Amino acid sequence: MEGGSEEEEKGRRGGGEHFNPECKFKESVFENYYVTYSSMLYRQSQSGRSWYIGINRDGQVMKGNRVKKTKAAAHFLPKVIEVAMYKEPSLHELVAEQSPPRKTVKTSDSPSHQNGRKEAPRADAS
Repeated sequence: MEGGSEEEEKGRRGGGEHFNPECKFKESVFENYYVTYSSMLYRQSQSGRSWYIGINRDGQVMKGNRVKKTKAAAHFLPKVIEVAMYKEPSLHELVAEQSPPRKTVKTSDSPSHQNGRKEAPRADAS
């Protein structure tokens, strides 16, 4: 095979450089503090059950359609590296950061400038 390895051909390629829909996972925390990760993209075709990330006893990654959320292969214990508290931004703050301030067009209230045209000067009736 030219330009690729056997692993790429079988679909077991490592992580890509760019984010794509296959990179999205739903993290679920159970009562026993175990965490599971299910694919946001892939599901079983007949039952609709999610595909989970799983590692077997030998440390090999299992196929997503073979892993169930109740099996030990899908349970991970999170390791806290550093705790950081961030304030969640409000919707008003997000909108203000994303959109530039709007420029308002000043309109005149005089009748000579209404509807975009000027009226003819009026002659005094005296």
